[in-house]
Amino acid sequence: MSGVLKHLPAPLWSALVPVLSLAGAAAFMVFWSGSVPGLLVPLLAILLFATVLAAVHHAETIAKRLGDPYGAILLALAVTIIEAALIVSVLLNAPAGTSEIARDTVFAAIMIVLNGIVGLCLLIGGIRFREQEFIARGAVSALAVLATVAVLALVLPNYTVAVPGPVYATPQLVFVAFVSLALYGLFLYVQMVRHRGDFSDPRLQELEDRKPGRREMATALLLLPIALVAVVVLAETLAPTVEHAVAQAGLPAALVGVVIAMTVLLPEGTAALRAALANRLQTALNLALGSALASICLTIPLVAILSIALGQPLTLGLEAEHIVLLLLSLFVATLSLAMGRTTILQGGLHLVIFGAFLTIAAIP
Repeated sequence: MSGVLKHLPAPLWSALVPVLSLAGAAAFMVFWSGSVPGLLVPLLAILLFATVLAAVHHAETIAKRLGDPYGAILLALAVTIIEAALIVSVLLNAPAGTSEIARDTVFAAIMIVLNGIVGLCLLIGGIRFREQEFIARGAVSALAVLATVAVLALVLPNYTVAVPGPVYATPQLVFVAFVSLALYGLFLYVQMVRHRGDFSDPRLQELEDRKPGRREMATALLLLPIALVAVVVLAETLAPTVEHAVAQAGLPAALVGVVIAMTVLLPEGTAALRAALANRLQTALNLALGSALASICLTIPLVAILSIALGQPLTLGLEAEHIVLLLLSLFVATLSLAMGRTTILQGGLHLVIFGAFLTIAAIP
């Protein structure tokens, strides 16, 4: 599919695919209820992949025009807003007492980013370029914020005594939501203003002579949200089929959160891998770590507000095996990115942890 698209004029295919995907998926949702017929599943999957490629094209256009780290931030915010909307939609339609979807999706997003996306970027970059360099200060700063918010939101609830179970009392939940937003705002200020150089990819300076014009920029700004919404609508269309398949296979319900996270992270993951293949590891890390930060720092406050408004307890604390994987991932990521230089070894380590996460997620 990607080979066919490359032979079309980029503005044409990247404009047509998201619009057609969104219109087709919306029409299907209006005129059909329940699971997607088996014959249509491959077609919708191909359409989803093509739409992801379109979203990546528009994101890269914006990134080249704005420069690092603004393009990465914009894509992370756009994707996270849609991810949060998906989670809220599931929460609103879920039976009373089932509130684990936010926890499962946010945890899955962190694991996919730290181990899946980062691991693949380091591995393929190491294979192609032997070693890749980046500014360690920026990556370590992002990991510090991610570790703080992740432990406060996903680990600490298991050890509070105000409310039985992995649930925060309302004042505690409000505090964690406020801290998540505050730390994310502080990180964006450091990334965009105070220490922007720690996150800038010097290799992007080589692309200045090919910087997109204003018309291309305006087109990308218009079509990127359309492409991202199309990805989500297609995902929602395929969701009943996925849920049915998970139930029929006797797999854990938490696997649905993994599927949601993988779907919404497809555009960022693809963009990060392309950046790594172009020897722009700094951009790849900005995209990956920025998406993980936006996912947890924006989703937790939103679902906290919804939980308080509905009077529905919000399960945030992870299971013991997931806590071990989370802490191991943060520890290994810190070691991998602290030196500002990576090889295939770091990529292999992260992919092993990612494999362990998928294995645990798939076993009832």
